[in-house]
Amino acid sequence: MPADLAVIGLGQLGLPLARAAVAAGIPTLGYRAPSEAGPEGGGALTAPELRRMLAAGFRPTTSPAELGRVRTAVICVPTPCGADGGIDLTHVAAAARTLAARLRPHTTVILESSVRPGTTEEHLLPLLEEGSGLRAGRDFHLAYSPGRTDPGNRDYSPAHTPKVIGGLTPACTESAAAFYGRLTDKVVRARGPREAETVQLLETNYRHVNIALVNEMAVLCHDLGIDLWDVIRCAETKPFGFHAFRPGPGVGGHAVPQDLAGRAPHPLRMVELARQVNDHMPPYVIQRAATLLNEHGKSARGARVLLLGVTYKPDVADQQGSPAREIARRLMELGAAVSFHDPYVASWGVLDRPVPRADLLYEAAADADLTILLQQHRTYDLQGLSAKAQLLLDTRGATPTGAAHRL
Repeated sequence: MPADLAVIGLGQLGLPLARAAVAAGIPTLGYRAPSEAGPEGGGALTAPELRRMLAAGFRPTTSPAELGRVRTAVICVPTPCGADGGIDLTHVAAAARTLAARLRPHTTVILESSVRPGTTEEHLLPLLEEGSGLRAGRDFHLAYSPGRTDPGNRDYSPAHTPKVIGGLTPACTESAAAFYGRLTDKVVRARGPREAETVQLLETNYRHVNIALVNEMAVLCHDLGIDLWDVIRCAETKPFGFHAFRPGPGVGGHAVPQDLAGRAPHPLRMVELARQVNDHMPPYVIQRAATLLNEHGKSARGARVLLLGVTYKPDVADQQGSPAREIARRLMELGAAVSFHDPYVASWGVLDRPVPRADLLYEAAADADLTILLQQHRTYDLQGLSAKAQLLLDTRGATPTGAAHRL
């Protein structure tokens, strides 16, 4: 059966898009690039899920030749943080070259990967034109649409999340809008690709800046002996001008905060400051952990420390950017004996060596000198864990009031 759509990159963005497409009755080709040696975080399918998608019209492939037989191609490859702190476009370039060699006239090409403003026109467009001999806006349509997936969120599926689209030309925008209109209730047209790319920039930086603010408040409130979690509970009753964010041990996920340093006349200084604040949270957790151990007559060296939840978000298996790895590394460097438990992670390693997994959760918490809750998965009985643990540091404010030491 021929495919209408090719999703290039089967990870955090690509798989949800492919699921939504086949659910809408669109025959979909899922292309896993050679660089995707294993499932990207958030990109794994269970056997039943795969069977359902295959039955609905999904066809995974590693053959680039099949990309030339679709009407719409969406690039959803990862764009990790590069060595310079900016976005690494290596996977985008590889996907563009692979697609360009098979690109046919009248195809609609859409980029969904997180990129800095200008990438679609300055980076993707020349690669597609050079590799295909076709002209964007004349021979094929080109657009950008920021990815808006929220792993584990049961309220907002792709069908109920508005899609922003910015095309190279008005015709490009309308072609992309016609495609997304088959998947979602609402399509929002941006003035162009740069505006659509900057929507992604604003949404990502909004999250990181507000998390940084509440992380600073957490440190301040602890020093002043104030219950920040009660402060947030009260503040979020305000029906206007306030949106509640909650502190944590660090910020994870696939969206990289961008300050555009060296790439814009006015760097986003607040974003860089937010990055510094959020990057300080893992060492702050270690400081709090060492203080708690000392207060209970123990040293971090030789202490048995159990980490609960090593994914970046509750109720998903995705570890991308999770602060758990840095926290474990710092504990090991202090001489602590670290173990972990996570219902979504079967094995885990830090510093090129495996971290022991606690299969018997309550026994492990009772045996550990310190248990640190890093992620509040729904399966955790926090009341029961609070009763079993010798010493519990809750970095998410998820335990009952007074049951644990909160961040």
